[in-house]
Amino acid sequence: MVSEVKVKWLGHAFFAVTSSQGRVILMDPWIEGNPSCPIKAQDIDKADVIMVSHDHFDHAGDAVRLAQNTGAMVVAQPETANRFKTALGLADNQVVNAGFGMNIGGTVEVKGINITMTQAFHSSETGSPCGYIVKIENGKTFYHAGDTGLFGTMKELGEIYPIDVALLPIGGCFTMDPVQAAKAVELLNPKVVIPMHFKTFPFLVQEPGGFVNLIQNKKPGVKTIVLTPGQEYILE
Repeated sequence: MVSEVKVKWLGHAFFAVTSSQGRVILMDPWIEGNPSCPIKAQDIDKADVIMVSHDHFDHAGDAVRLAQNTGAMVVAQPETANRFKTALGLADNQVVNAGFGMNIGGTVEVKGINITMTQAFHSSETGSPCGYIVKIENGKTFYHAGDTGLFGTMKELGEIYPIDVALLPIGGCFTMDPVQAAKAVELLNPKVVIPMHFKTFPFLVQEPGGFVNLIQNKKPGVKTIVLTPGQEYILE
């Protein structure tokens, strides 16, 4: 059964994507302690894939619990996956590649979803930070940048994997600010961009208006969608 492709922002860098075949993909799930998340962990009763960009609490905080509750497959780097297994009890069979995880440049397929791990420039206690290019069954392609600063090879990522929806941090302090994120949009050239990782904490950028204005001036052909936590965007 073919369904609408939906992108729901659940605050900070946490997104839930529902694919054309009804697969549920969770990206950087953080619920407990997230002041911008409008749901509770028990509200999520279905997930097929959980992707973790790095092991900071505000990106990985609920990954294991949600995986154990739903049976979802976890995609993460080997060292981060190993911490999930040894410290939090995640089973080998719930980590991609028979429990080993994956690394930057690699691609895996989980239930018809193609997931490519990309580089990111940030920090992480285990492994290294990353982003993800996700291609769902109908060919629609998403880029979740994770936490990152700007890097020039975003241009190549956009050329290799034509991006329908880019999910980009704009909050500054720990990631790109609106100016850098707007440049990232120029490099990636997505059809749609959705800003994330802002307003959660007082030292982050609080409003996305400056980013929206920059995109309108620099890349007017890119549709900018600003969501509030709990709101979803349905792909055309």
